[in-house]
Amino acid sequence: MNSRFLVFLFLCANCLLFAQQTNAVDFTKATVDVVINPATEQVGIDVQYEFEVLQDVDSIYFDMRTVDTYKVYQQTFQAETSYRDQKIILKYKFKKGEKHVVGLATFTHPKKAMYFIDWHESKGRKQIWTQGQGKYTSSWLPSFDDVNEKVEFDFSITFDKRYEVIANGKLLKKESPNDSLTKWYYDMKQPMSSYLAAIAIGKYKKKVIASKSGIPIELYYYPEDEAKFEPTYRHTKRIFDFLEEEIGVAYPWQNYKQVPVKDFLYAGMENTGTTIFSDAFVVDSTSFVDKNYVNVNAHELAHQWFGDLVTAKSGTHHWLQEGFATYYALLAEKEIFGDNYFYWKLYTSAMQLQKLNDGKGESLLNPKASSLTFYQKGAWVLHVLRTKVGEKPFKNAVKRYLNTYKFKSAETEDFIQIVAEESGQNLDAFVQTWLVNPQLPDDFYDFDKLLTQNSGISENMYSLLGGISGAPGQVASFRTFQTSKESATTCLNISKVFELSQNEVVQKEGPISEELLVNLIKNIPNDNPIVSNDVYKVAFATKNLKVRQTIAQTLTKIPKELKTEYESLLNDASYMTKEAALYNLWGNFATDQKKYLDQTKDVVGFNDKSFRTLWLTLAIVTKDYSGRNTPKYYQELTNYTQTHNHFEVRQNAFIFLNELRAFTDQNLADLVNGAMHHNWRFASFCRDLLDSFIKNSSYQENIQRTKKLLSEAEKVFLEKRIKN
Repeated sequence: MNSRFLVFLFLCANCLLFAQQTNAVDFTKATVDVVINPATEQVGIDVQYEFEVLQDVDSIYFDMRTVDTYKVYQQTFQAETSYRDQKIILKYKFKKGEKHVVGLATFTHPKKAMYFIDWHESKGRKQIWTQGQGKYTSSWLPSFDDVNEKVEFDFSITFDKRYEVIANGKLLKKESPNDSLTKWYYDMKQPMSSYLAAIAIGKYKKKVIASKSGIPIELYYYPEDEAKFEPTYRHTKRIFDFLEEEIGVAYPWQNYKQVPVKDFLYAGMENTGTTIFSDAFVVDSTSFVDKNYVNVNAHELAHQWFGDLVTAKSGTHHWLQEGFATYYALLAEKEIFGDNYFYWKLYTSAMQLQKLNDGKGESLLNPKASSLTFYQKGAWVLHVLRTKVGEKPFKNAVKRYLNTYKFKSAETEDFIQIVAEESGQNLDAFVQTWLVNPQLPDDFYDFDKLLTQNSGISENMYSLLGGISGAPGQVASFRTFQTSKESATTCLNISKVFELSQNEVVQKEGPISEELLVNLIKNIPNDNPIVSNDVYKVAFATKNLKVRQTIAQTLTKIPKELKTEYESLLNDASYMTKEAALYNLWGNFATDQKKYLDQTKDVVGFNDKSFRTLWLTLAIVTKDYSGRNTPKYYQELTNYTQTHNHFEVRQNAFIFLNELRAFTDQNLADLVNGAMHHNWRFASFCRDLLDSFIKNSSYQENIQRTKKLLSEAEKVFLEKRIKN
């Protein structure tokens, strides 16, 4: 039984048979004229599709999930048209070999896939952006939900001239039909699946750089974020050049654009040549230490090959997109951050998979598998496969796979067959073990040796680390660090590790990885304070940001002997460290609370204002601190729940106001609004909190008063929550 047949049998057990329009008709080009009215959230589309008939068929259809009105106009045939089952259907006896052009004009108010941000707010960041994957481009554009139908889309978009309009392809020209509007013309040269169609509209500036191969890379940013441009897009050119060389296939699109947007659904989305990503990743240099765009940047760029150029035929093969993007993003990070980072990331993902495996596990070919399986298990499969078949056969196989199926779709067995041919190996057992079986193989966790051999630890460290792990004379296991609880001896050895990490000789022989040092901090036994305090002092002295941050996050009960060292954390160039340190210092040393608040009063922190909202809360509850400023601080905190704020800011404000038991009627109204938000994670948070208020008898009067502040849709929503 060969690997292709093995995968085929698995698919037959998990797929329903259905007739695909792609077998009968090939849609080749779409010329799309778009007019958007943000005030009414209506989208007008006029699209002409060119198609060729592959076999006799008596009807064709276009997916259209929501539509107000539609009209079909035909140049070369007269069809009977109808709309049912969320499709515009054209009934006509098409003959094999015929070529036609058909036009569709539609008006719709999309409920999803196109999002209107802050257009009804006096404040806020007015934007429009799309998200096709999982939300269906056919919610606003007559198109194809079937990912196997690939079309060349050329967009022309008319909109308010004060805004930038961005779409797939190369901008050919801009025209001004009148004094208030601009029409933007974008051209594509190659086909793509409909879910990858993208439009983003907002007030942006951009800078253009070029890859080593000459591809224009257009990097968009908000006009006020000039200082954040470099940290946000740091390493972008290096990532692009690395991936193009590592993959071995030239970047397949005309240009590459990256656009940050507000309240995005995910971290990023790999629309063809046009990645849209969350503006939470627009960061300053301090934020970069803890939260940066590098991984998302590399992941979405890798998708331009794995997903956009070659698309998985169905959800069963989704790992061909996410597993590849995760793996190649990790390789790009290895190029930037080094081997230690790479192997530590492999290790941490393996630990996540172990938890999944301790249950029933998930097959990589299960279309309903979790993201953890598609992303992390998929990446591990590629890492193991590369090791198994060898570097050259693997890279040759990837190039051949991409070139064979470019601008098409593929299945798992297509890739596996090519790897088998390039390597000359029978991969039946590999497919069964790694792809089909839900459980990971028993020997999967024999990766400790691999990790430690590549961790950059010099030979003279082995026995020392073995002592820490409880296995003297052996190479330390990262896993056994987690369970090590030997007190005095362990503390002594950990202290030596930190001292050696600062030794120039050791650094030259093989620097001790930051990841290892961080993990050691998490395992300092605290049952012998005299000894452990000395270890912490040595760790503080390393001045390593991540080591010091780990101390702030794990040492919550601060010994007086470490007070001075701990206070120094407030000066670290890390918002995450500052936030944890402020909270812990404030909680441990009541007499110095005012000093800590004064020292950090001007820190805002991440874009989500997690530091600022914490500071405001502490300032409000600290006795005799704010005095006449208390109402001002409280007003600032309550204002952060308003609907024009980023949903992450709103969520943090809701959390602290709930802790204070200080919700106003307006905060409660903002919570109802949040419960209807398009970002499902934020909406879920708001619904859970709202339900807790509904169930609390002390909030019933507040809820009744709040109804006066709600829109009709919000009132209906609230009443349903109350009844349920």
